[in-house]
Amino acid sequence: MKLVRDVMQKDVATLEAGDHLDLADDVMRLGRIRHMPVVEQDRLVGILSQRDLFRAGISSVLRFRAAAEREWLAKIAVSEMMVAPVVSIAPDRSLREAVALMLEKRIGCLAVVEGDALVGLLSESDLLRCLDGLLAAEAGD
Repeated sequence: MKLVRDVMQKDVATLEAGDHLDLADDVMRLGRIRHMPVVEQDRLVGILSQRDLFRAGISSVLRFRAAAEREWLAKIAVSEMMVAPVVSIAPDRSLREAVALMLEKRIGCLAVVEGDALVGLLSESDLLRCLDGLLAAEAGD
């Protein structure tokens, strides 16, 4: 039985609650990241998704130029847009439990925590890579 720790991403980029959305936008675009945990003093306090950034960006409504949109995002703290509390799971839980939780909560990732400490992130992409490996093994690839 595969566990969350077997599939999760261990090296996770994080934000601090006091960071601003322009920084989050830059990191997420450059790293092609869809979810970023938010920490305060190494304690998980929230999560910011690309969807949260889209909600904060008003460029689609007001048709801002890129520079004006960056100025706008620079004024908004991550803490204002992050989702809290975070749906999380322990690394020793089964992948089946993780999938069930993601489906139930209709979310694309889970923060993986031990106590309050963030130890990883499990996303839909991680689960699809795992599934691909299982299907390849079954097919004899």
